[in-house]
Amino acid sequence: MRATLKAVNGMHFPALLVLLAAAAQFDEPFRPQFHFSPRKNWTNDPNGLVWFDGDYHLFFQYNPFGSVWGHMSWGHAVSRDLIHWRELPVALPEEDGIMIFTGSTVVDERNTTGFCTAGKPCMVAVYTGHTPAHDGQPSLQTQNLAFSNDRGRTWTKYAGNPVLDLNRSEFRDPAVFWSSASAQWIMAVSLPDLHQVRFYGSPDLKTWDHLSDFGPAGTTAGEWECPGIFELPVDGDTRNTRWVLKIGLNPGGVQGGSGEQYFIGRFNGKTFINDNPDSLSLWTDYGKDCYCALTFNNLPASQAPTMLGWMNNWQYAANVPTEPWRGQMTVPRELTLKTFPEGIRLVQKPVQAIGQLRGKPVRQIKDLRTRSFEIEAAMDMKGNGEAGWKLTSTDGSYTAIGYDSARQEVFVDRTHSGLVGFSERFPARTTAPLLSAGSSITFRVLVDRNSIEVFVADGRIALTNLIFPESAPAAFNFYSSGNATAGRVTIRPLKSIWRAR
Repeated sequence: MRATLKAVNGMHFPALLVLLAAAAQFDEPFRPQFHFSPRKNWTNDPNGLVWFDGDYHLFFQYNPFGSVWGHMSWGHAVSRDLIHWRELPVALPEEDGIMIFTGSTVVDERNTTGFCTAGKPCMVAVYTGHTPAHDGQPSLQTQNLAFSNDRGRTWTKYAGNPVLDLNRSEFRDPAVFWSSASAQWIMAVSLPDLHQVRFYGSPDLKTWDHLSDFGPAGTTAGEWECPGIFELPVDGDTRNTRWVLKIGLNPGGVQGGSGEQYFIGRFNGKTFINDNPDSLSLWTDYGKDCYCALTFNNLPASQAPTMLGWMNNWQYAANVPTEPWRGQMTVPRELTLKTFPEGIRLVQKPVQAIGQLRGKPVRQIKDLRTRSFEIEAAMDMKGNGEAGWKLTSTDGSYTAIGYDSARQEVFVDRTHSGLVGFSERFPARTTAPLLSAGSSITFRVLVDRNSIEVFVADGRIALTNLIFPESAPAAFNFYSSGNATAGRVTIRPLKSIWRAR
């Protein structure tokens, strides 16, 4: 047969075989099917999230040479809908012994940098350059620039780097945005060992003036890193807004290892002022596996602010049983602020675009032909006791989600979820406080082969956890040690983004 002349649905066989091979590469055991993961090798923090000219850009910490941490560079993927991703070549490689750590990407609409050409806006990456300790010299972290005039496909590092150097070993992860209040670029950057976020201002991204410092506050265990700052309306009222300052801790997370706290307050273009007592710690996610979550810059005005994080924990990230890749991202989440009896809090929901992947509902888990699916469920709590569901696999392993009335907390328990022995710190029951008062509690659960993301009470609480079940899902059964009753349960398969590609 002359393969070069034969075609299926208009596609020649060689091209078809290439696509089939690519699809097979994204069907390994534990490969997530609707979360981004690189084709191969190590990834951790998302970097430089930005929307520009129709593309959502996801840059990410990446080792081009292996599936363990090292040689940090910026990997790159793009999407038109925040769900279907296409991986591109490495954007910013490690060079001259300087690794490319976490940072931001902005769109320079006004050509404040002078980097843009042809009278069009350009993309500018602001990143931490990390020089490891060598020859008796301590490590060094500085802030640097790179720019692109072809929609992020190729990048040039600024010849004048670094643009900000405090001669410190711990000074990283710039979060950068344009402030209309002070008509300048703002950088929030971490001083990890001091438990501070330092704010700088610049007219051109090249020269920076120190504006203010925030912290220590909240939880100060471990190092502070991966800051993020963004403004949101409260209860949908655009005339009443607050700023959210999010800070990563490693270790020191609420469930152990890496985790993230946030503060709610006001930002006047120079200083962040906390609305709450500095002793209050608020947590973006109560699971063990959502870290260094960042928001997208330059989103269209009609789009809700959107956040995406690294789905892993530094306690065991190097040991998770995946090959030939190690590391993945959470589902993108739309953010709002809502007022509750205890105050204003961050609310997260999976992006609406995930609805594109939904298949027809099935009656039972065992009717699914996929290990990637969505569950919507509710329970009515009555009296004391624990109630919830067990997501059970054919080999008897299970993950439990539910509510404990005595402790007034929701939980995800993965201690019996399948492969758990690769780290003594992996088996865990993760919990989050929630006052029930006998009312109905809703759960939205996203399961994707090696992960479970649980959104409780319409996004008021998020719990993100990796799981590694070795067999197919078989049942989703309700249990109760008290008088709780289960409401309606809806189960929908979710299509693979890789096969759709």
